[in-house]
Amino acid sequence: MATDAGTATAPIPRFPDGFLWGVSTSAHQIEGAADEREPSVWDVFTAEPGRVKDGSTAAVACDHYHRHREDVALLADLGVDAYRFSVSWPRVNSPGGLDFYDRLVDELCAAGVRPVPTLFHWDLPARLDWLERDTASRFAEYVALVAARLGDRVTKWITLNEPAEHTLLGHALGVHAPGRKLLFDALPVAHHQLLAHGLAVRALRAAGAADIGIANSHGPTWPASPETADVEAADFFDVLLNRMFAEPVLLGRYPEGIGELLPGDVEADLKIIAEPLDWYGINYYAPARVGAPQGEGTEFGGMTMPAELPFSLRAIEDRPVTDFGWPVVPEALTELLTGFRDRYGDRLPPVVITENGCSYEGLDDQDRIAYLDGHVRALHRAVEAGVDVRGYFVWSLLDNFEWAEGYARRFGLVHVDFGNPATLERTPKASYHWFREMLRAQR
Repeated sequence: MATDAGTATAPIPRFPDGFLWGVSTSAHQIEGAADEREPSVWDVFTAEPGRVKDGSTAAVACDHYHRHREDVALLADLGVDAYRFSVSWPRVNSPGGLDFYDRLVDELCAAGVRPVPTLFHWDLPARLDWLERDTASRFAEYVALVAARLGDRVTKWITLNEPAEHTLLGHALGVHAPGRKLLFDALPVAHHQLLAHGLAVRALRAAGAADIGIANSHGPTWPASPETADVEAADFFDVLLNRMFAEPVLLGRYPEGIGELLPGDVEADLKIIAEPLDWYGINYYAPARVGAPQGEGTEFGGMTMPAELPFSLRAIEDRPVTDFGWPVVPEALTELLTGFRDRYGDRLPPVVITENGCSYEGLDDQDRIAYLDGHVRALHRAVEAGVDVRGYFVWSLLDNFEWAEGYARRFGLVHVDFGNPATLERTPKASYHWFREMLRAQR
């Protein structure tokens, strides 16, 4: 096939019939209309000087709240089967907040695009705290409200997005909201989010919902060398970012040594956390190369890593990198998926790639096309190897507010003109046209 930008590539192999193709966004990153909902932890965080690199906030963002019809038209033109968006808990807590999602779901259904809501994507109401166990119960109550309102049209649900990153970046390292630097004292945040997930699954089932999953972030962990210290550090990192979030959900247990560090009746909680899922969502961006600690002030990915950590993150050399500095390693997606299949066997339900994407500048974004092309082919190799993969969602439909990076990173298939807030003009990039042609060839 050829993209509108004129780049020829070999045809993407065909995926099985019924494979779900989509794109993803999140509420705080695109909706704007912050004055029409209650504050979230991200509103508090971004109001503090120095928290966001360009000093921006998501008060307006892409103004999707007011321009969602235009964005649904982009989805329909793109030809995706499904749209993964998130529901803002702070907006649902505000008068008329659910009305917006009612309208959005109606418009998606009318456009022939399946709505796939994520019920938590980091925008916790500012008055709540994941360090408190009760937040998990409050989440289940909110989920029940959303399910009662949207469940007659929504047939696929996601409970949480990336509890690992929300714990690590927001509560352990302090570079995301709410900006805490608790290091390993942040572990209760992870447990309470997973408990919230399990309670949400129960609430959704009680409301008659089916086809429920979670969106966990995962990536292969590679030791920096065969030396024992590097291998042990990599194993620890794998537990912390992969196994600690997959195994409670899939196996009903934490990796050895983790459970005793957590609050409450962990064994009873695990019975809730391990509520059976219909599918398991994986967000994949890159593998991690990990070695033994390197001492005070080690820099990685623009962050100064605390000296207390029992590992250090190292660069993956001889690979192209995105504008974010993340290595481009498509074959690691195949490795990740076959590794999950081998590790979890029949305890692993069908898999959906709920996020995969990259940050690049420009409308003629050939690097993004190459990235997506490589990762879709890597995904197909996993399918050929016997992994039951049912869908793939690109991150993201729109350029957006990229958390602590502000508007400096662009992940969208569609360019948004943040320099002109009066119009916030949307312009499909070359990658949008490439993805549309690829989807047409799959049908």
